[in-house]
Amino acid sequence: MEFQFILEMCIQVVGGLGLFLFGMKQMSEGMQAVAGARIRYLIGKVTNNRILGVGIGASITALIQSSSVTTVMVVGMVNAGLMTLQQSIGVIMGADIGTTITAWLISLKIADFGLPILGLSAFFYLFSKNDKIRYSAMMFLGLGMVFFGLELMKFGFMPLRDNQAFISLLSKFEPDSYFGIIKCVLVGAFVTAIIQSSSATVAITITLARTGVIGYDTAVALVLGENIGTTITAFLASLGTNTNAKRAAYAHITIKVLGVMLMIPVFSLYISFLKFVLSENIDISARIAFAHSFFNILIVCIFISFVTPLARFLSILVPDKKHKQKRHLTYFDVRMLDAPALGVKQSLYEVVRMGEAVQKMNFWLYDFLFKKKDNLKEKLVNRERMLDVMQKEIVEFINKLMSGSLSSDATLEVRKQLRMADEYESISDEIIIIMKLNVKMKKRGLKFSKQDKADIIELHKLVALHVADVSQAVKINNGNFLTKSMNDGKKINHMIKEHRARHLNNLGTKQASPLLSLLYTDMLNSYKRIKDHSINIAEALAGEK
Repeated sequence: MEFQFILEMCIQVVGGLGLFLFGMKQMSEGMQAVAGARIRYLIGKVTNNRILGVGIGASITALIQSSSVTTVMVVGMVNAGLMTLQQSIGVIMGADIGTTITAWLISLKIADFGLPILGLSAFFYLFSKNDKIRYSAMMFLGLGMVFFGLELMKFGFMPLRDNQAFISLLSKFEPDSYFGIIKCVLVGAFVTAIIQSSSATVAITITLARTGVIGYDTAVALVLGENIGTTITAFLASLGTNTNAKRAAYAHITIKVLGVMLMIPVFSLYISFLKFVLSENIDISARIAFAHSFFNILIVCIFISFVTPLARFLSILVPDKKHKQKRHLTYFDVRMLDAPALGVKQSLYEVVRMGEAVQKMNFWLYDFLFKKKDNLKEKLVNRERMLDVMQKEIVEFINKLMSGSLSSDATLEVRKQLRMADEYESISDEIIIIMKLNVKMKKRGLKFSKQDKADIIELHKLVALHVADVSQAVKINNGNFLTKSMNDGKKINHMIKEHRARHLNNLGTKQASPLLSLLYTDMLNSYKRIKDHSINIAEALAGEK
């Protein structure tokens, strides 16, 4: 009989939890697909203003319904050098506030409507051809699963109210002493670390409190622990990353642990305050949600002024390595695939990095050709290989992103990125071809005439400037740059025709040999192809096929 009781309870609780977690994932993906552009805009606005950072972290997490995804994304961006440690601390603190919206959703008295919401939204999701409607339906489909999962867990936990063995066990975890509070905190932290979702454990806590299995004081103590347990995700994401990324993860842990440690000695006063603010006549789920939000807002208020000292403390806690750390060619965390809207932004950063790398190659090529810096040959070759790897990783990452839930706008965006990455890689190939042509000239003891050299210098500068202008347009997402790019391209074409005509007029004289002429025209052709690839990037940016 006891075994049958446990089995039935486990079936409903585990089934309800699984449905809840899957619903959270569907709701998150639906929200990202609908609000993806806004999420990418927000993450691009992260600055050194800590208040703004908190607001952005809270907004993004409220949209994607997962502080774990936000913190993992932040660790990844710090690791890639796209965000500083101090910027990341503000965003992480904001994420902790944003994640509390889930508890408020759970506290709404519409759980009984979970199944109807699920069923109705499923029809729209399956049969609608409009992307916006489909992804909005996916969001509500997930919401329905969340509420229906909660109902299953509630019915699963219901018999525990009268189970003497469980009541006896639970009495050992009452927060009626400092040791009792610590035990509750540890239980909350442990369970959350295992599930890796504070939203799920807060939902379980609210469900237990709703069914009368645990009291309000115990629920609040468990929520404190659950705030610590959720930091495990960022910690796991920091494994194998650079020093600054580890510091960002440890900042999350430090803030949560210190916040709970500050709360434990005044726990009874904290409970009294919560009961004073919200009457016991109010539904217990709303009171737990309030406690969850208040705690996270409180620790942000406490630590927001200590971001700089915290960063210094973390620099001592996680010292710089003695050897220089090699930066990843590209940094794509697999967990970023859980946040496709953010993944689109991350892949754009890598395309921008490819543009910066190509510009650097143009500078090196100039010095190699005209300042006789032969030591740059190896650097050019290595940078071209790096761009090959970057393009490959971008393609692989975007393919994985496109297998998830991307809106039509986001899909168009990543296709543009694929095309731009391919064009940048092709530009690097042409730079290496020009370098090899110059090496061949040196081996044969050939030299350009003063006029030819001056023409190549003029052409190189104009083409390099064109590539730099297009790359800047990619960086600031200036889709109106195509007209200027096309006009610049015509100037380059005209210059190439002039240089070729002038050079061919000298063919057969002492100023030019047939082999030198062939190498010269090959160089002109490579510069023309660089210009063509650059215009293709501008076309992709403008959304043209």
